Amino acid sequence: MRLTFLLILAILNATSAAAERVDLGGRFYRIDLPTTVAGAPILVALHGGGGNPDQFARASGLAEAAQAAGYAVILPAGSGRGRLLTWNAGYCCAAAAQAAVDDLAFLDAVIADARARFGLSDNRLFLTGMSNGSMLAETYAALRADRVTAVAGVAGTPDVAHLHPRFAVPLLHIHGTADDHVPYTGGVGPSGLTNTDFAAVADLISTFHAPFGRGLVRSERIIDPADDGMRVVEETWLKNGRPALRLLTVEGGGHHWPGGPRAGRRGGTRDISANAEILRFFESFR
Repeated sequence: MRLTFLLILAILNATSAAAERVDLGGRFYRIDLPTTVAGAPILVALHGGGGNPDQFARASGLAEAAQAAGYAVILPAGSGRGRLLTWNAGYCCAAAAQAAVDDLAFLDAVIADARARFGLSDNRLFLTGMSNGSMLAETYAALRADRVTAVAGVAGTPDVAHLHPRFAVPLLHIHGTADDHVPYTGGVGPSGLTNTDFAAVADLISTFHAPFGRGLVRSERIIDPADDGMRVVEETWLKNGRPALRLLTVEGGGHHWPGGPRAGRRGGTRDISANAEILRFFESFR
């Protein structure tokens, strides 16, 4: 029994020790490194509004899953007071947007620092995020389209009226039709903490679709293994056999990270895992 306890303790200590904090320009980022560090692909994961890197790592489980898949997982910190941090994604959110914080430049600095400090890949860059973090991840991918390998967003749409990607960037987006913070069809969320008139998911897909031009082949399937009152409609647009765009619409789903530790307790779907879907999508571009 004591040996089992010591083994569990060693595993827990090894896991926690794998996360390193790096201070940068008055802010910081957390990085979880894989077993093979040199040349590892980078996955930047952005917390939601009012969150922080450690909170997002716990709430999503993404850092552990992506680290095991060989990614160097970077979780930057937004700005604000204490541990309730936000991002300036153009039209949202909170103090970061009101103060016009240059979070695009901050992400540039974080990525450059991590590459130089840890010897990470200089040509495989993936981004994802939840809610306000999704807005910034997709904004960054659109405005830095020549640098980003692929992007995935969950429950947050950026200000697409001001985004015109010059290059094609593969996009995965996951969103619930009953999201009352960032409505699926756009507009002001009735339960949101901002009066932002959010872009519709359809407009986001159109924005990222445009640079691919013609010739995309669309397919659709239903994912509904769990008896949770919801189902997922997966739409995929292929370009030369690889997914250019993928939209996972959670019918009846709310403002959640599907498959996260807390999602089930808050009415989130059990039909998919955001972590598994994101890593499956990114794997096509490794």
